[in-house]
Parts: sequence; C-alpha cells; structure tokens
Amino acid sequence: MDCSRARALVRRFCAGEEDWVDSRTIYVGHKEPPPGAEAYIPQRYPDNRIVSSKYTFWNFIPKNLFEQFRRIANFYFLIIFLVQLIIDTPTSPVTSGLPLFFVITVTAIKQGYEDWLRHKADNAMNQCPVHFIQHGKLVRKQSRKLRVGDIVMVKENETFPCDLIFLSSNRGDGTCHVTTASLDGESSHKTHYAIQDTKGFHTEEDIDALHATIECEQPQPDLYKFVGRINVYSNLSDPVVRPLGSENLLLRGATLKNTERIFGVAIYTGMETKMALNYQSKSQKRSAVEKSMNVFLVVYLCILISKALVNTVLKYVWQSEPFRDEPWYNQKTESERQRNLFLRAFTDFLAFMVLFNYIIPVSMYVTVEMQKFLGSYFITWDEDMFDEETGEGPLVNTSDLNEELGQVEYIFTDKTGTLTENNMAFKECCIEGHVYVPHVICNGQVLPDSSGIDMIDSSPGVSSREREELFFRALCLCHTVQVKDEDHVDGPRKSPDSGKSCIYISSSPDEVALVEGVQRLGFTYLRLKDSYMEILNRNGDIERFELLEVLSFDSVRRRMSVIVRSTAGEIYLFCKGADSSIFPRVIEGKVDQIRSRVERNAVEGLRTLCVAYKRLIPEEYEGVCGLLQAAKVALQDREKKLAEAYEQIEKDLILLGATAVEDRLQEKAADTIEALQKAGIKVWVLTGDKMETAAATCYACRLFRRGTQLLELTTKRIEEQSLHDVLFELSKTVLRCSGSLTRDHFSGLSTDMHDYGLIIDGAALSLIMKPREDGSSANYRELFLDICRNCSAVLCCRMAPLQKAQIVKLIKFSKEHPITLAIGDGANDVSMILEAHVGIGVIGKEGRQAARNSDYAIPKFKHLKKMLLVHGHFYYIRISELVQYFFYKNVCFIFPQFLYQFFCGFSQQTLYDTAYLTLYNISFTSLPILLYSLMEQHVGVDVLKRDPSLYRDIAKNALLRWRVFIYWTFLGVFDALVFFFGAYFMFENTTVTSNGQMFGNWTFGTLVFTVMVFTVTLKLALDTHYWTWINHFVIWGSLLFYVVFSLLWGGIIWPFLSYQRMYYVFIHMLSCGPAWLGILLLITVSLLPDILKKVLCRQLWPTATERTQNTHCPDSSPELAPAASLQSPGALGPRPTAALRDAPTRKVPCVLWRSEEYAVLLPTRASPVTVTVPAFCRDAPT
Repeated sequence: MDCSRARALVRRFCAGEEDWVDSRTIYVGHKEPPPGAEAYIPQRYPDNRIVSSKYTFWNFIPKNLFEQFRRIANFYFLIIFLVQLIIDTPTSPVTSGLPLFFVITVTAIKQGYEDWLRHKADNAMNQCPVHFIQHGKLVRKQSRKLRVGDIVMVKENETFPCDLIFLSSNRGDGTCHVTTASLDGESSHKTHYAIQDTKGFHTEEDIDALHATIECEQPQPDLYKFVGRINVYSNLSDPVVRPLGSENLLLRGATLKNTERIFGVAIYTGMETKMALNYQSKSQKRSAVEKSMNVFLVVYLCILISKALVNTVLKYVWQSEPFRDEPWYNQKTESERQRNLFLRAFTDFLAFMVLFNYIIPVSMYVTVEMQKFLGSYFITWDEDMFDEETGEGPLVNTSDLNEELGQVEYIFTDKTGTLTENNMAFKECCIEGHVYVPHVICNGQVLPDSSGIDMIDSSPGVSSREREELFFRALCLCHTVQVKDEDHVDGPRKSPDSGKSCIYISSSPDEVALVEGVQRLGFTYLRLKDSYMEILNRNGDIERFELLEVLSFDSVRRRMSVIVRSTAGEIYLFCKGADSSIFPRVIEGKVDQIRSRVERNAVEGLRTLCVAYKRLIPEEYEGVCGLLQAAKVALQDREKKLAEAYEQIEKDLILLGATAVEDRLQEKAADTIEALQKAGIKVWVLTGDKMETAAATCYACRLFRRGTQLLELTTKRIEEQSLHDVLFELSKTVLRCSGSLTRDHFSGLSTDMHDYGLIIDGAALSLIMKPREDGSSANYRELFLDICRNCSAVLCCRMAPLQKAQIVKLIKFSKEHPITLAIGDGANDVSMILEAHVGIGVIGKEGRQAARNSDYAIPKFKHLKKMLLVHGHFYYIRISELVQYFFYKNVCFIFPQFLYQFFCGFSQQTLYDTAYLTLYNISFTSLPILLYSLMEQHVGVDVLKRDPSLYRDIAKNALLRWRVFIYWTFLGVFDALVFFFGAYFMFENTTVTSNGQMFGNWTFGTLVFTVMVFTVTLKLALDTHYWTWINHFVIWGSLLFYVVFSLLWGGIIWPFLSYQRMYYVFIHMLSCGPAWLGILLLITVSLLPDILKKVLCRQLWPTATERTQNTHCPDSSPELAPAASLQSPGALGPRPTAALRDAPTRKVPCVLWRSEEYAVLLPTRASPVTVTVPAFCRDAPT
C-alpha cells in the first residue's frame, strides 16, 4: 500500500472525517478509483432482498407467544393458569387455560396468515428478473442478487428494483418520467434528470467504461430528500464533481413511464431502500377510551386482590375454632399440620385469586380489537363519503382511533386544498401599478381568442412597455411546470391557435394557473429542451432562454428564483414569492402602488404573488455559480448552506408587479364548519397565506361571522406595543364579560356573550413560544391559551410547517388535555397531522404525503362532518357501552361466587360448573355485545347530521366517566345480590320438586347462573335502540344456545369426563314449576332498577339525545346496509351559495369593515347571487 492510501486510512479511522459516519462511498460498477485518488475501501452493504415479514418458520411460535404475552391481560391470565397447575385450586386449570388458549390461538392464526401473505409477496418481489451491466454486456439475474454499485438497466413500465442514481436514458436531454403511485399515491408523471457528464452514455459499452465514485448520505426514510455528489474520473484531468439531489434519485417501487430505457447505479438496496425504511409504522397513538379501559382494569384488579385478601383473612378467622379447622369427616395429615402458616396463607390467597379472577374480562381485549377492525369498514363502505369527481373514497390507515373521532374538541385545519379546492384560476396581474385582466376564462384550456387583454387602469406608457414584457417573461420562465403535448409532437408550435393544445403539469396548481394566465395575456410557455426554455411572445416569435440555475421554492423562504441567459447574452434573475418575502428584498420599483393592489386582492380572498428581477453581469454570475456549487456539493448541512446562498443571491431586486389567483372554497366547507361549531368543536385555521387572504376565506367559510370581533396578535401590532402589553390588552378584552357570564369554553359558541375571533401570525407565535430571559415562557403561553379559550375561532397565518405542529402540541398538552384533530392535504401539514391525537389527510392535489401519514384520509373537507358527527358518534357510543357492559357482566358473574364463600366456610368451593366458568365470556355472552358494538344506532344517521349539538352529549369521555363506571359496577353488584340471595331465600329449606327432593349446591349454582345469563343478555336488549334481524338472531340465539348446551351437557354421559357432577342437574331444575317462577321473578327484579332509572332520568333530566329519541324514530336504514341505502334525503337542504357557486358575478362598490375595503359581489337580475367575500354579506337580503 502506498503512502497516500495509508494516510487516507489513518485520516478516516483515526482523525474521524465528518463524512465518514454520515455518508457512504459507492464505486460505480465496482471499479477502484484511479491511482493517486482516494483510497479504495471496500464496504459491505445488504443485498437487495426485501423482508416485510415478521416471522420465519422456526421463530414463529416463540416470537409470537412472546409478543402476545407482553400484553398485560394475557400475561395475567398466564400467571393464573400456572398457579392453577402448581397449587391445589378450587377450579380446574381448564377454566383459565381454555379461554387463554382460544385468544392466543385465534390471534396467532390471524397473524400467521398475514405473515404468510407477506412472505409470498416478498418472494415474488425478490425473484423478479433484473438486467444489469457486467463486462460491457447485459446480464439478467434475480432482484435479490443485486449489490450496491451494480449498474442496472430498466425498461419502460418496469419498476425500479432498488434506489438508483440516474446515469442516462435514451432521451437526448437526459430525462425520464416516473410515477410514484406505490410510494406516495401520486399518479402524475415526475421528471428526473441524469447526471450532466453521463447523460450521453447510451450503450452498454459506454456505461461500462464509466469511472466514478458516489458519496451520499446514509439511508434515511424521507422520500423527498437526498444529498450526495458524484466524482467522474477521466484520464486528462482531476475528477469532475457534480451535486446529486432528489431529482437524480430513482426510488424503488416507482415505475418508468414514457421513456424507453434508463441506466442507473444502485446506491441503496434491500431493507436500506427508502421504500423499505418507510415500512416502519408511525408512533402509536392511544385513544381516551383505551386509557379509561386500562384504568378501570387496574381498579378491578385492586377489587380482585381485596376480595382474595378478605376471604383469606376470614378463612383463618373461621378456622380458629378447632372443630371448624378439622371436622371429623376431613382430618388433616401430619404434614399438613406442620406446614408453615404463612406459606398456607399465601397458597390460600392465590387460590382465592384464581377463584375470583374472572372479574378481569380476558375476552374484552379480543372483542374490542374485533369491534375496531370490523367497525372501520363502515367508513370505507360509506358511499356518502365517496367523491365522484376524483373517484376516491375514504381510507382507514388505523382502526385504533375509531372512537376518538367522537371525542374531538379542537380541529386544526389547513386552508389551501383543505378548505379551498386548490383549483387555481388566474384573475389579474398588476404591473408598475397598471392592472391587467384577461377577458377570456380558460378553465384549464387554452382558447383560440385568448390573446387579448382588458385594462382596468390607464395604459402604460412607452417607458413601461419593457417592464410589462419583462413581467410576462418572468411568469413564463420562473416556474417548474412541465409541458405535455396532447399530440405527442416534438418541436415548437408557431402559435396557440394551431390547434395543438398543450397541457401544463406541475406539483403546484398556482404555477399552472400563472402560466395559463400569462398565455391568455399573450406570452406562451412552450417547453424546456436541452436546458433551453422556449416561449412564444405576443408577436408570434419564439424566444429562447438558457436555464442556468433554479433556486427551488421552500416553505421557509416562500419564494423561488431562476437564473436565465437570453440569446443576446443578458443574464437575468427572476424571482417570485409571497409579498412578505419579496418586498424586503426590493430596492426599486413602484412598491406602494403594487402593495396597495396586493392588499386589496388579499382582502377579496385572492392568492397573491409578487414578481421581481435583477440583471447579473458575467462576473456577478460567476460568483453566484461558485456560491451555489459549493453549497450543492456539500454532504453536511446542504439545506442550510443552500438557504444561506439563496439569501445572498436573492437581494437588491427590482419589483415588476404582482399576480392574483382565485382559489374557490370547497363545496359545503362552510356548512361543515358551521355544523362542527354547533357540535361544540373549536375550529382553528393554520395557513401559510397572508392575513388578509386567510381572513377573507374564514369569513367565506363562516369561521368568522358578521358579529365576530376580530382580535389581532400580529407582528405589526407587536412592533407598536410590546408583546406583554398586547397580550394583557387582549386578555382584558376577552375576559371582560367572563366574570358575570360563564362561557362554555368547550363549545366555542355562546349566544350570551360577545363573539371573538383571534388572528395570530407566525412571527408573533415565535415570540410567544420563545423562552424569556428568565428561562421561562410559560406565562406568555398560559396567557395566550386563556385568550384562545375565550375565542370562538382562531386564525393562524404565515405559519411554517413546524409552527403548525407547535400550535397543536400547545393545545394538546394544555391543562384541559383536549382531544385534537388535524386535517390537511399537503406535505407541509404532515407534522401537525402526526402531532394531533387524530390526523386526517385530504386526498388532494398536492400529493399523497398527508394521506399517507394520517390515521384517516377523506376526499373532501365536507366529509369530515359525517366522519365525526355520525361515524365518530356511533363508534364512541358503541365501544363505551361495550367496555362498561363487559365489566358489568363480570361483576354479575363473580360477585355471587364471592358471596358463596360465606356459606361454605371459605373453603374455595366454586359455585358454578367448570364448563360454565369457561364458556360464560367466550360463548354465552360474547356475540350479543359484539354485534351491539357494531350495529347500534341510538338515533338515526339523518338526525345526527341534522342536529350536530347531539355530539356534545358524548363530549369529554362522558360515557366512561367515574360516575357512569360506578353506576355500572353497583348495578352489577345489585344484580348479583338479587341472583344469589333471591335464589337462596326462595329455596332455602323448601321442597321444590313433586317428589320432595331438595336442590343441591350444583342445582343452586345452575339456577343462579341461568338467571344471570338471561339478565345480562336482556339488559343488553333493553339498551338496544336499533333492532335488525341480526340482533334478534344473536340475542335470542345466544339464550337458546345456553339452554341447549346445558341440556346436552347434563343430559348425556360424556365418555371423556372422569366424573360428571352436572349430570341431570339442569333438567332436574327445569322439571319443577317453582324454579321457572323463581327465574322469571329474579330476572324481573334484577332489571327493574335499571328500567326505573332510565324512565325517571328520561322524564326528569333528559339529555339532548334522549329528547331527540322521544321525537324521532330511529333511522329505517341500517349503517351496515349497502351504502346506497345510506343516502339521506338532504335534511339540511342545498344552500344557495353552494348551489350558485359558479354563477357569473359583477363588482359593485365596496362595503367597509374595520376601515378596510372588502369587495362584495352582488347579483344582477339575469344571474343568481354569488358572494365571494366577506361571508357576513351572506346574511344580508339578496
């Protein structure tokens, strides 16, 4: 080894280069770098096998058992079962072992089957044939044999076998198109770019001759981020270093489209690919019901221990008398007399624990899991939530949070694409103070007569004509739009009237709207070819600009730029972005006139962008290139360095003008927000838009109303006053009336109080969240939260993605701990979706990132109304009844066993037969409650949609509060007392059969058990409001099954039983009339208190739901019925503004609101009414 290689090794292993740990080096084609270059250090990487399965044939049983027994309930019953095996207990180990075995087996079969399907899918994927280059020839082998560094060839419509760096394609410009539907759900074609120095390599021999190394980051799961660089070696000079980004990376799972073939080098394989890294599940969210269930379980465990302890103590008190300890018929052996007292007491304590352990419902967890899993299909089957326009329906990514949909107190929603359609229409542009309005609406199509311009201000002079054309060129050049020609014809079009309409494709609808809008103003963007952008000017001439650099848009900078060179050699930087991002960087231009127009358009609810430019001299451009190149090839902190470079480049700009784009409100968005507020849910809008635009949208969607007094907590106000003063002034304002009138701070609506709405921007939020000099920010946060609690709605504008998550977290961990829901449609909403208790993604036009990372996904915002007010309401009602009912029926089951010990000398004698102990929870009483928890509708679907206030009845976990839990527990204790003492006193010392025979202890226990099974089942029948033939079949079928089983169990001599203590017991009991009378009487007495309670409460203190039940019949169509039958007759009726949303409008003089102008659109006689902004004008007579 030469000295240079030794030095390199020492540097790497001893000095610890910064990129050694965080990056990897890949040798393209497994070729060593040339002599004198960096040392060749072979590295081991995983092969290309994908393993999505959890188990193998050998580890399935031990690993699955280990995972299942990590659950506390399963582990608890395992301990009980082992205790029954080890010591002499009153019940057979079968009574605990069989239910546990059933639960474990069913779960294992389900998980084993799912894993077998994963194995099949993995094998199919790993054995796919792949073509790769070896010694200049194309070789075919299985996908699993691919290694990092292999050069792979992929053909059209094939899926990429691993993560590849794009080297070349058959296209001359070195591009290819891919779809990533299997990764993020986006079906649109995305353009990727080959490396500049390798895009000309089109043959296997050319590719095989490539000598290069790639340095890139270690694998990480972000699909949209990649940092690397490639060193291309040649014999003549030092290696050429090129930056690599996400546009050069082809991801495993994506599909090649509209490109014959590409070559790429494998950099991440197998489980290190981004697709495999995204298999990892998100952090587990737990619902409030699950937390309550675990708390109740702990309470019952304490009750169980207390029962066992009391019985153990009383047993030894009872046995303190010698004749009771050793009766003549049960003398102890000598070894038994000499046993340690404490050991005997501990053994007895364990025996009592075993005897009473059925108070802990082992089958409840299985039933809850089945209820959640099966219940989640009701959302996906709901045709009311299917969107015909997009062909999308709702998605359920997790079923663990179904009931949480019925507990939401705060909703945090994005604006663009969530409340609005994200379907942009170009409205106007302002250049040098002159306003241009296209007189033809194109609606996504380029119309033949669309080249004219309507001026609503005076025409610009000759001196302004150059700026005007520069503005149009800027809109044609400053974007990332792709052109898809419908006729698939290459070559420029001479004019837009030639009949060949082009389709613009972009990830941002704003960009498409701007390019289409400027086309109607006379300038047409044609295409990008060989790094040259071609545009058609209003004279019909084609202009070509060389695209030198693209300074990409990001949500922090809120702007993007391009650097282009004209055919005359002039270099321009064109920049477009939010006004708050552009104005501070402008040194020239008619800022005041343009700012005035931008603010006017924002008040009208239009989305605005500002456009600026500057000329670069060649020397200046060289400096820019060096700055960008240094940042682009950095492996560490590339984003930070690029941001710093962009900050230095995008300054000293000349303002050209501004654009206005309309984003219409989604259908029924206003109705949905209004219904949610009536349901007692506070709605916050979190958006990156400017305040005026967002406020206008909030009025349009009725978040703010005519009587709402808006409070501002913005940077502008904080500059005039200190943050401390502003917060205290706002606090004084909103709390002024709180002393005399109590606001329902949960509901967010109060008819008795003044209605407040708060507007806060991102900069002000940063100041509130920023720790103070004394190291505390809690005071400001608490003050801010107090203000928010007393506002009916809050608008947060100019929010960065992480600030959205901060807001959600702030409310989530406030002292009330409310249940939060976040809904959005874009990648910038993912952080708040993951932070909230429930995350909902809208399947919109900004990709599928939000839907992929959410718990649930819906096509439109309007579907949130039914998801919460109907599905959420039903889910919560059903599962809360399920949990309370399980504890109730187990108290009924085990408390008579506890009472029986007082009558059998605490001898641990069981009251029930082993078969009854085993089958009570898993057969006799399991199906009715499962079906109830799937199908119950205490009020109809239409009623829930019509009356959102019913949602308040279940707010704040109302049905699982301590008061309700204690009622159910005491009801169970009362019923158990009736079962036991009713049977005891009715048949004590009484001849109950015709032949004078007495009931024995097994007959007594069977009588108690029979009354209990009928009582708990009929109790559920009394709670059922929605009856179908399935309910009747399951409820009465369960009772019939118990009777038939008891007749067979006691009526046949079973050969596999060593003794049969229940032989003829059940038949003997039913053969006497008094037993029948006693059963009927005890069932009636047991159910009577609950019936009286229901009747009295309904008459004297009815809830809103009970009042509704008295006036409405349940829905005639079950939720389980085919989705077509769920169509409601439209109780709310179509609203005029929704029905007439697309009607023509005309502008009239503005109305004033808080000294600012708001443009209102009123109807003409010839057309229906449409009001765009503000929403309070909807209440005026039309």
